[in-house]
Amino acid sequence: MSLAAETRRAADGHPFLRTALRAGIVNYTAAARFLEIDGEVDAVATALRRYAEELPAYERDARDVRVRMESGIGSVDAGSDDALIAVGGESFGPSGGDRTAIVATGDTDAAALAAVLQGLNLEAITPTVAAVGGDSMVVVVDRLEGADALRAIEGALEAVPSSGE
Repeated sequence: MSLAAETRRAADGHPFLRTALRAGIVNYTAAARFLEIDGEVDAVATALRRYAEELPAYERDARDVRVRMESGIGSVDAGSDDALIAVGGESFGPSGGDRTAIVATGDTDAAALAAVLQGLNLEAITPTVAAVGGDSMVVVVDRLEGADALRAIEGALEAVPSSGE
């Protein structure tokens, strides 16, 4: 395998690096050292630079998403019409519980959910449950984390490319 092919494969193994290459925000020498590919660091850095030129540009079109917060969320009966989300046999909905749901409707998909979970992780917020389906995403957090989660989710959705890309 050529050094260029090995570099591409290694970069593709790190989605954050591939995204950074697309966005043009990579220190190629530092990235080459990070990848630990057998070869001269300068040669790997050059291969990364060339790979970045071949990748489609990272463009962020605004997602058309409406985000709202709903307090008093807790467990509800499976199959209940009130359930906002059901995962692994457990359903959550309005029940006077001690959790808050952040509901996003519109241009939601798995990429949006991944960005939301990453954004929540950066804020040290651990969701109780999170899922996306159709044009809705629901994330349930502890009640006291609701406002912070709402801000983190809105920020994450602004930063993720639209599903049309």
